[in-house]
Amino acid sequence: MGTAAAERDKAFVLEAFDTLVNRRDYTAAQRFWSPDYIQHSAHIPPGREGLFNLVNGQQDHSGHRAPAKRADAEHWDVVQDEATAEESKSGLPMFGDSFPTRA
Repeated sequence: MGTAAAERDKAFVLEAFDTLVNRRDYTAAQRFWSPDYIQHSAHIPPGREGLFNLVNGQQDHSGHRAPAKRADAEHWDVVQDEATAEESKSGLPMFGDSFPTRA
């Protein structure tokens, strides 16, 4: 990846997180996170709304309307123990396509 492209991508990510986390502008943040956003963190409910609700500190937040075009994205955390199927709010394994089992 060229330097110009890397700088553009960096600016995009910084703007996205500033919009969501610092300014908490959930309407504007919709242009950065796809409605099909895949959340693999066990402690965050699925989709874009799960992430937005985490930032907003609410469990139920509705009314998001998505612009017509955006790139899909996924997110994985690696700062916690891998969640089992019973522990995962997203219903998705953190890594791969299966959940770990605990003895």
